Amino acid sequence: MAIYYMDGTFVPETEATLPVSDLIILRGYGVFDFLRTYGGRPFHLDAHIRRLLNSARLIGLSCPWRFQEIEDIVTETLARNNFPEANVRLMITGGDSADSITPGEKPRLLVMVTALKTFPEAWYATGVKISTTDVTRFIPGAKSIDYIRGILALHEAHSIGAVEAIYVDDRGRVLEGTTSNIFAVIGGQLVTPPDDILPGVTRDVTLDLVRPQATPQLRPLTRAELYRAEEVFLSSSNKEIMPVVQVDGKIIGNGSPGAMTRQIMGLFRDYTTSYASKR
Repeated sequence: MAIYYMDGTFVPETEATLPVSDLIILRGYGVFDFLRTYGGRPFHLDAHIRRLLNSARLIGLSCPWRFQEIEDIVTETLARNNFPEANVRLMITGGDSADSITPGEKPRLLVMVTALKTFPEAWYATGVKISTTDVTRFIPGAKSIDYIRGILALHEAHSIGAVEAIYVDDRGRVLEGTTSNIFAVIGGQLVTPPDDILPGVTRDVTLDLVRPQATPQLRPLTRAELYRAEEVFLSSSNKEIMPVVQVDGKIIGNGSPGAMTRQIMGLFRDYTTSYASKR
């Protein structure tokens, strides 16, 4: 059974509770971050904690914990569990409120460690389908718990056999997925949206891995360009590098993972193998 850290106490997952007076329940006010381990080592934990703290700052959520304190809590929570590989979810809640809407001065910190969940190997071997949706996120740089639009978009995507929904804004710019960043190969160049997105940790690692061989283009990407792309892939903590072969029913490239995508998948696999060995 998993062990969670809940506001100062380590408890079995079946005993993990929050007061109904917490603003994360009453008003959906809170932020979170998500990562996985490689060789039991949390992947770029420092970057995820920085993003968590920045998410809290962007929505005006008080965060009294020091960086090192959060890092130590995550390390201890992992140590109290016994999973070969794990998913780690960090969450800062709005805490209790005197009037049920105004944030108080005592937010809660939660760390949830669970067994690693993976996707079918076939998705990586033959690629996946995705769909686009005319949705934008509120304060896209913050990883808040406001996922109503994302859940609805993903439900619609699943209903047509797609594994992810990609947000497109009112100017026709492709932004990001509900839980992933997106890349496209256009004219032999790797392109990814530059802003109005959640800054993905796996996205940043991918860009760093590519730069020694080529210069990726961080620029606006339109839906029409996405349809015409030679290759498309997603990046995220749980998906890693996932090839896309169909967007909105339109075949990408020759309908199989492209050469650059496969190369990047290999680079990322080598990087995570090395990362795990440095524990």
